[in-house]
Amino acid sequence: MNKKIIIAVVATLIIAGGAGFYGGMLYGQSSSANSRADFNRQGGFAAGMGQRGNGAPQNGGFSGGEIIKKDNNSITVKLNNGSSQIVLFSDTTKVTKSAEGSAVDLIVGKQVTITGSKNQDGSLTAQSIQIRPATPAK
Repeated sequence: MNKKIIIAVVATLIIAGGAGFYGGMLYGQSSSANSRADFNRQGGFAAGMGQRGNGAPQNGGFSGGEIIKKDNNSITVKLNNGSSQIVLFSDTTKVTKSAEGSAVDLIVGKQVTITGSKNQDGSLTAQSIQIRPATPAK
């Protein structure tokens, strides 16, 4: 009779452990899905990088998109949301690519990421501009 009780207890523990493990897996999947949904609602990766999810700068600091216009001390960048932003730069603005660059490398059609300070008129004064490789079409 003692063997039957021990077998019943062990079987109960195995079933309870398996049920707990399965329940934990379901909870983890649901928690992960909720975290992803919250992340996307808050703007995804861009929000963590100082941008709203639509590509517009949030309190300055970071922007990125395609150069659509350039003159001697500014570029106009088309943002992910279709709007544009003027970015001011000077000879002291760091322009980077896989090798050190300069203002000559800021070409219409190139993808760039800009860090700097937001001005009262909505433009951005760049501290650095990084030229990014073209992203492949989806």
